[in-house]
Amino acid sequence: MELHLIGHDYKYAVEQSLLTLFPGNKPEYPEKPGKGDRIIVRCSRGDVWTSMTTTIHKDGKRGAGMARVKTALLTDEPFVTDRHLQRLVRQSFYKAALDWGVIAPEWGALTGVRPTKLMTNIMREGVSDKTAAARFREKYFTSQARADLCVQTAHYSMDAEDALPEKGVCLYVGIPFCPTRCAYCSFVSHSVEKSMKLVAPFFDALMEEIDATAQQVNKLGLVPVSVYMGGGTPTTLSAKQLDQLLTKLETVFDLSHVTENTVEAGRPDTITMDKLHVLKAHGVSRISVNPQTMTDSVLEAIGRKHTASDILDAFRMVREVGGMAINMDLIAGLPTDTPESFRATMDTVMELAPENITVHTLSLKKGARLMDEGGDIPTPASVKEMVDYAHAKLAEGGYVPYYLYRQKNMSGGFENTGWTKPGYENIYNICIMEELCSIIAMGAGGSTKLVRPNGKIERVFAPKYPNEYISNLAKTCSDKSKIGEFYGISAEESQSESAVESDEVSEGM
Repeated sequence: MELHLIGHDYKYAVEQSLLTLFPGNKPEYPEKPGKGDRIIVRCSRGDVWTSMTTTIHKDGKRGAGMARVKTALLTDEPFVTDRHLQRLVRQSFYKAALDWGVIAPEWGALTGVRPTKLMTNIMREGVSDKTAAARFREKYFTSQARADLCVQTAHYSMDAEDALPEKGVCLYVGIPFCPTRCAYCSFVSHSVEKSMKLVAPFFDALMEEIDATAQQVNKLGLVPVSVYMGGGTPTTLSAKQLDQLLTKLETVFDLSHVTENTVEAGRPDTITMDKLHVLKAHGVSRISVNPQTMTDSVLEAIGRKHTASDILDAFRMVREVGGMAINMDLIAGLPTDTPESFRATMDTVMELAPENITVHTLSLKKGARLMDEGGDIPTPASVKEMVDYAHAKLAEGGYVPYYLYRQKNMSGGFENTGWTKPGYENIYNICIMEELCSIIAMGAGGSTKLVRPNGKIERVFAPKYPNEYISNLAKTCSDKSKIGEFYGISAEESQSESAVESDEVSEGM
């Protein structure tokens, strides 16, 4: 699709609007507008008003939309001006798309990954929930249901932020190995079938990085409040390795303020009684047993080597060991799934009554086999049926939404939402998605996200692949000094870097 920007250069905002409202259309930038399909986004600045107009010419139809802001609000502060003008781009583009004939999406003109953060900004002004939802809808054109969802998750975000101690941080440990690679997965993880020889040297390297990270965290007086072990699938490690890893964390970090310790067991084919006893002995308080679906044919379609029955067996083992809340992940929109089979999955999981249920929407990502090979993917209308059923069923069962986020290329343009029984919300999930505190990560493929109360954010990336991580360990450890630099300690005084689970960063509006 030809894109023509006149009077501004907000390419990212235009492209994200294009991908959201016209999926599958790639941006092109010819020198002059042609006669075919094209979108023109023009900024005009006057003494009183600054206007953004979008005109869409596509498939022989035309759509137009306009949004404006008082010119006086466009200050000399670039960040403020950019925020206003990028919002105008999205609003005018959205109005033009609807005028052209696009059906209004649930998230309106929003393209970013953190809508709760925007709602929190409104609610911090002290307005009622009803007023906050109304302002949110007026500003971003979302549905009432999505505005209400944001209100609920914003309350949990504000409570979590208010409860954080000074210098509170979360620790993340990434284990980049899985039994097999799922068709939808783009995370940096290796199948142990192909990379078993890398597990041991990776583990040894991780021990060294943990020492380097702890040195920095302790020197700065940072206070870990949450430990989260993800991947990949951490329980790909043996019981002995898990014991060594958890012992190391307890030895080198002060975990006396940690209120939750989570391990993503994820794949039921990695869960054994001896591993569960190790986790319980080390105070792990939350574990993931992630079905994604309870339909065997769908499990086969996404490349999993276990059955729904294996999921039930793993769940029973965790309950038998006891002492750990259980999270179960589901994905709406998987290949070959239908609204009927998804409802059956949802009903089965609800009968199990885990403390947390996370409902994801399939996101087609670069690097995923599903993106390259395609598959029998449900339509957006079918995905909407799935998501709507899940939300209604969860609310009816006493669960409440406590965090959410969005990703690029999500089926139907929906979201991922974490639901919890009251009192079992996961602080790490809230903190990382709402950027409430620094996330200090260790392991391959992670990126530490350093956060200050004033909004300043910096990221420090570790090598993505296990073999690169192993061979570049010395640099990864020495780069930990960037944590100290961020907190105001010179590189000479500081000797450590950091890393956390990667997350997409398109703020959108």
